Amino acid sequence: MLFGAHCAGGIKKALDSAVAMNADVVQLFVQSPRTWRFPSHDPKDLERFREQREETGLPALVHSLYLVNLAAPDKDVYRKSVDTMRATVDAACAIDADGVVFHVGSHLGAGFEAGLERVVPALAQVLERCSDRTWLLMENSAGTGGTIGRSVDELAVIFEALGRHERLGLCLDSCHWYASGVDVTDAAELATALREVDERIGLDRLRALHANDSKAPLGSNRDRHDNIGDGLMGEGLGVFLTHPKLQHLPVVLEVPGRDGHGPNAEEIQKLRDLHARAGK
Repeated sequence: MLFGAHCAGGIKKALDSAVAMNADVVQLFVQSPRTWRFPSHDPKDLERFREQREETGLPALVHSLYLVNLAAPDKDVYRKSVDTMRATVDAACAIDADGVVFHVGSHLGAGFEAGLERVVPALAQVLERCSDRTWLLMENSAGTGGTIGRSVDELAVIFEALGRHERLGLCLDSCHWYASGVDVTDAAELATALREVDERIGLDRLRALHANDSKAPLGSNRDRHDNIGDGLMGEGLGVFLTHPKLQHLPVVLEVPGRDGHGPNAEEIQKLRDLHARAGK
């Protein structure tokens, strides 16, 4: 298993940050997470990232902007979301990223079917910009409000609607799964959930994991990440980390960190230690 983190600094600095915290994998934004404006990346920065990537051997994942909502009823938000996803995939391909992790979005009360009518054509055009190396990876949601992807069933419906596109994959977040009602700290329940993923989508489409503890209770539908060992999942997160069918995957931390500034070397080491303890 490869253990890493979401690192600040974007294309220019994220890899340096990952190396400094002894990470095996890096996840990054390719634009500011606080604005729709997409930067014009200097080709030299893209080339340097690729070169550093070759030197370090670290897998790299790009996370799309959180403002993106591919199910948005609002035409302006929908247009911005699609344009941003297209630009994100282009940048990810330019740095040879292994995938673009994204949240599908929320239908905002319009209903799943109405949201699906907007999501599918949006993803169809974004997928055409992916490469054989750089896939789109749908992330499961905690189920807050009208978010789409709160269940394997919803994710599977999207896969089927897109003809099981060969460059469409999956990223599973432990905190989101727990908050949506799947107790990933229980070995039997996790095995059942992964069996459903395999039957409905295929475990070969599972390309990455997010390992986060949860501040919110099981089934709360609240997306609140906590540091490793500090949340309600505690040692139980080790069940998720040590499932035999997940051992080949890159694992990314998206936790607040001790100082509220995100993951650090200490949190990554805590993840490694938990994996080792749970695997005994």
